Amino acid sequence: MTAGEVLAYLPLVVVTLLAVPVALVPISPRAELLVSRLALPVFGGYVGESSPRRPDQIRRMRAAFVGQSHRVFQSQTLFIAGAAGVAGSVYGVYIGAAILQSLALDPAVIAGVLPAQLAPLATLVSVQELSLLQLFVLLLISSGTLGAGLAAGVYWGRWTVLDQRARARGVEIDATLPRTVAFVYALSRSGMPFQTVLRTLSHNEDVYGEAARELGVAVRDMDAFGTDVLTALKGTAERTPSENLEEFAGNLASVLSSGQNVSSFLHEQYERFQDEVEAQQRQYLDLLSTFAEVYVTVLVAGPLFFITVLVVVGLVIQDTLVVIRLVTYLGIPLATFGFVVYVDSITEGLDVISRSGTEEDDHTDVSVGRPMATAPDEPSQGSADAPGLADGGTVRDRHADLDSDAGVGTDADKWLRLAAYDRIGRYRRTLSDPVGLMLDRPVYTLLVTGPVGLVAVWLSLRSSVGGIGALVARLTGSSMSVMEAVGIVDGPIVLATILALAGIATAHEVQKRRLRAIESEMPDFLDRMASINEAGATVVGSLQRLSNAELGSLGDEINRVWRDIEWGSTVGESLARLERRTGAPTVSRAVTLIRNAMAASGDISPVLRIAADEANEIRRLERERRQEMLTYLVVIYVSFLVFLGIIVALTTAFIPAIEAAGEAGSAAGGGGIGSGAVSGVDAGVLGGLGSVGTGAYELLFFHAAAIQGICSGIVAGQLGEGTVSDGVKHATLLLILTYGVFAFL
Repeated sequence: MTAGEVLAYLPLVVVTLLAVPVALVPISPRAELLVSRLALPVFGGYVGESSPRRPDQIRRMRAAFVGQSHRVFQSQTLFIAGAAGVAGSVYGVYIGAAILQSLALDPAVIAGVLPAQLAPLATLVSVQELSLLQLFVLLLISSGTLGAGLAAGVYWGRWTVLDQRARARGVEIDATLPRTVAFVYALSRSGMPFQTVLRTLSHNEDVYGEAARELGVAVRDMDAFGTDVLTALKGTAERTPSENLEEFAGNLASVLSSGQNVSSFLHEQYERFQDEVEAQQRQYLDLLSTFAEVYVTVLVAGPLFFITVLVVVGLVIQDTLVVIRLVTYLGIPLATFGFVVYVDSITEGLDVISRSGTEEDDHTDVSVGRPMATAPDEPSQGSADAPGLADGGTVRDRHADLDSDAGVGTDADKWLRLAAYDRIGRYRRTLSDPVGLMLDRPVYTLLVTGPVGLVAVWLSLRSSVGGIGALVARLTGSSMSVMEAVGIVDGPIVLATILALAGIATAHEVQKRRLRAIESEMPDFLDRMASINEAGATVVGSLQRLSNAELGSLGDEINRVWRDIEWGSTVGESLARLERRTGAPTVSRAVTLIRNAMAASGDISPVLRIAADEANEIRRLERERRQEMLTYLVVIYVSFLVFLGIIVALTTAFIPAIEAAGEAGSAAGGGGIGSGAVSGVDAGVLGGLGSVGTGAYELLFFHAAAIQGICSGIVAGQLGEGTVSDGVKHATLLLILTYGVFAFL
C-alpha cells in the first residue's frame, strides 16, 4: 500500500477515533464529562432559550429520574447527534466509493455471470466512467443521506431510551407501591407525624424500592427548598411515570388539604392495592398459561417437526446437515433467549417484585465503631453509658476514637490505616466464609466446579485418545474427522456442564429454601409479637418471650436477637443484624417497620398487625402462585420428554432402518429389490444412501436433545417458578436425563 492510499484512509481513521469517546457516553462517566464540557459552550446558549418542546422534555427527564439539568442533557444530545452526523457523512463517502468501485465492471463481464434472460440488465447495474461532477454529486448524496440519518437516529434514540427508562421506572413503582402504602399506613397508625412518615420512607428506599424513591423526591423538596407537603405531593403526582402513584399522591394531597382522617384514607388505599395485587397475579398467571402453550407449540414441537422433516429429506433425497446444525446450534438457543426476554418484559409489570434488605453500610460498622443512626429504643440490659456489641465490645465513635489516640501517628496516617483495613477486611470476610459467599452468589460455585469439570474433561480425553495434544495432532494429521473428534469431546463436555449447572442450582436452591423457611414463619412471629405487646409487654419483653418459641428457622434467629440484647445491644441494632443475617425481603420490611415504629410509641401492636396481615397476604399469594405454576412446569417437562422420545426413536429405529434399506438398494444394483431388501422400499430412491453420514445425524440428535434440555429447563424455571435462576436446576435434571438416555443407546 502506497503513501497515497494510506492518506486516503486517514479521514476514516481520525473520525473513528474521535467518535469513540462520544460512543462511550452511556457507559463511561469520564466520556460523559468530556462531552458535557465540549457541548455546553457550543449548544448551551441555544438550549437555554425557551422552546415549545422544553416543558415536555423536562417532564420526560423527570419521569426517567435523570440526574442532569435539561440544559446539560439536551446539549449533550445535540453534540452527540452532530458528531454522529459528521461521522456518518465521512462513512457515507467511503461506503459510496466502495459501492461505485464494486460496480465499475464491464457490462460484458456482468452479462456473462447472469442468466441469458437477465443479460440486458447488465447495463443497468454497471457504472460507466463518471465525470468529476457526477462523482461529487453521488458521493455528496451518499454522505448526506447517511450523515443526516445517523444524526436524526441518534437524537431520536437518546430521547426514546429516556422514555423506556421512564416506562421501566413506572413498572417498578407500580410493583412496589402496595408495600410502600402498607408501610406509610402502618407508621401513620403508630402516631408518627405524616411528614416524619415520608421522611422515614425516604430513608428506606433500598427496602421499599422505586415507589419510596419517587416519594423521596417530595421529601427532598420539603427539606432542601422549604416546600410544603401539599405542593411536594402535587409535584410528585405531576412528575411520576406511574399512573397509580399519580392518583395516590393527588388524592393524598386532597385529603391533607381538606383535613380528613389520613389513616382512614391510607387504610382504604391499602385495601385497594391488596386487591390490585391479587388481580395482577391472576392476570400474570393467565399470561403464563398462554406463554407455556406458545413455547410448547413453537419452540418445542416446531423445531422437532422441522428436524424430523429435514432428517427424512437428508437421508432420502439430499444432505441437510448444515440446515439442521443451524436450527440446533443457533435457532433453538436464540429463539429461547428471545422468548425468555420477551416473557420477562411483558410480565415485569404484573409480577410482585421482591426487594432485598438494606445494605450493610446503612447499619453499624463494627470494624471502625461507627454508630448507626437508629430510632430510640428501649433501654437495653447493658450499660447505659456504652452500648455494647454482640461480641461484648462497645460501639465507639470513629472521630472521638481517632482524636483520643494521639500517640500513634497523625490523623492522616490513621485514616489511611482505616481505609486499608476496610479494603482488606472485605476480602478477609469473603475468604473466611466461602460457603456463605457461594450461597449468596451461586455463580461463584463455578470457581470450584469449573476447574473440576476441566480436569474431568482432560482425564477423559487422556484415557480415550491420549490427551488434548494427541487429539489435535490426529485432527491436523487428517487421521480423524472433525465429527469423530466432536463425538469424543462432547460427552465429557456435557458432564462438565452438568457439574457446573448442578453447583449453581444447589447453591441457589439451598439459599432459596432457607429464605422461604424464614419468611414462612414471619407472619406467625409478627402475630405473636403483636399479641404480647397488646398484653402490656415491652418490645424487649416480647422478644424475650419469643426467643424460646417454636418458630422453625426464624426461631433460631430470634434467639440470636435476644442473645445480642443480653450482651448489651439495643433492640434496633439487634434487629438490624437479624436483617443482615437473613437477607430476606419480608424480614427487611418487618424490621424496618418495627424499628421506626418504636421511635413513635412503645405500643406498636397496630403496626405489627398490619405487617402480619401484609406478610400473610404475600404468603397466600405465593402459595397460590406455586400451585398454579406447577401446571406449567409439568407441561414443559412433558413436552421435552416427547421431544426426547422422538429423537431417540429417530436414532434407534428410523436411521437403522434407512441404513438397512440403503444397503439393500445398493445390493440390488438399482433394479428390483432382492431377498435381502426391505419390503415396500424402492431401491432407486434409496440406492445412494451408502454415502450419507448417518453417524453425523445421530451425533446431531444428541446435541439437539442436550441443547433443548437446557433451554426447556430455563423456560420451565421462568414459567414454573418465576425466575430464570430457578430454571438452572430444571436444566440440570433434563441434561442428566438426556445424557443418561443416550449413554444407554
